[in-house]
Amino acid sequence: MNFSSVLIANRGEIALRVLRACRDLGLRTIAVHSEADAGQLHVELADQALCIGPAAAGQSYLDIGRILLAAKATGAEAIHPGYGFLSENAAFARAVVDAGLVFIGPDAGAIATMGDKVAARKAMETAGIPCVPGTADALPTDIQAATTLADGLGYPLIIKAAAGGGGRGMCVVERREDFAAALHRTREEVGRVFGNPAVYAERYLDRPRHIEIQVLADMHGNAVWLGERDCSMQRRHQKVVEEAPAPGIDRDAIAAIGALCAKACKAIGYVGAGTFEFLWQDGAFYFIEMNTRIQVEHTVTEEVTGFDLVREQIRIAGGHPLSFAQSDIRTNGHAIELRINAEDPLTFQPRPGRVGRYRAPGGPGIRVDTLLIDGLVIPPHYDSLVAKIIAHGRTREEAIWRLEGALSEFRADGLVTNIPLLRELLGDIGFERGGSDIHYLERLIAGGRFQLERK
Repeated sequence: MNFSSVLIANRGEIALRVLRACRDLGLRTIAVHSEADAGQLHVELADQALCIGPAAAGQSYLDIGRILLAAKATGAEAIHPGYGFLSENAAFARAVVDAGLVFIGPDAGAIATMGDKVAARKAMETAGIPCVPGTADALPTDIQAATTLADGLGYPLIIKAAAGGGGRGMCVVERREDFAAALHRTREEVGRVFGNPAVYAERYLDRPRHIEIQVLADMHGNAVWLGERDCSMQRRHQKVVEEAPAPGIDRDAIAAIGALCAKACKAIGYVGAGTFEFLWQDGAFYFIEMNTRIQVEHTVTEEVTGFDLVREQIRIAGGHPLSFAQSDIRTNGHAIELRINAEDPLTFQPRPGRVGRYRAPGGPGIRVDTLLIDGLVIPPHYDSLVAKIIAHGRTREEAIWRLEGALSEFRADGLVTNIPLLRELLGDIGFERGGSDIHYLERLIAGGRFQLERK
């Protein structure tokens, strides 16, 4: 390992997850935190902790200068960005390296390319990855020229932010006469949210599933794929449930697209952990984006493969080759992750608050990744994710049974969460059957199929 200390530039459950992986590798850990997060568990457990600013993320977790000053002050030799915040910020990755530190992730060039959805499409098409039919470049500012390109794709289509993510900056256009207004509205939104008004268009798939391929690639020319995840249970383009493997998709088709993803990593010189995201419909895969970081749902892949992805990610950044080959990877059983959010289960509005008594579920096949501890204040300034419950079973049915038991044990007094929604979903016949498309959950909610109560 070419470093012995890691600054964790994040918060919450992912900061704790990274800390534990570092500890397994014998690395010194440095936690940076905002004033609002002084009571978090990873702050207490780190070898060293430093407050870098007030609660507002722009003055703490998103402030590159403050994070680099903290690294210098604490003697950190590497920085792990977790997910969210600066994890896919090419300028941050470049600044870390320019400061003489190791960035635990791909290089700035790869982040920039894959962060620009138009550039990413071109790179994937060159690498032989199938993409949703769409515009080769960002839509021109001239409305007549943009409409001509849209007409060539056909309707319905979807307008997307070239530099976007997280479900923001998307607009479905059903008819030609609605295109101009939708384009103007989307450009204004993405310019405000992402600082870049560039958008592109793709054909709109009406009932796709969201399938991901997890990859790892090292500095020595090795690249592997570690199975797939089905992340189709979504609301407002945000994932609620993730599982591995994906129910009902031909294993040979999965193996073929997985091999293409590993090959693409080598073609573009990608190093680190990453995820290729696809829409799958009518037996075909269509690339939509690549996440150049560890993901929230990495846990289900870990449970079915037995490999620690975060540990491997750190080892790769330390110059080590992958500790396993493609032939060593097997999918064992089934894993499902539920995201527990501090939010109203009816409106999805965040509901920050103070945790009274916290009790984690347990038992065979149950894993809980969380930031929760007794008395912790959940601030209003950040993402509402507070815990992930992951169940692993010999079968999908067994994983679902274990999740139902885990939800009955879970206790976080004082918090309003989405657990009522998750309970209803686990008992839904369509979910039990598996293989639902990305609009399924929202159809259930809109149709009043769930009898939700705030608890």
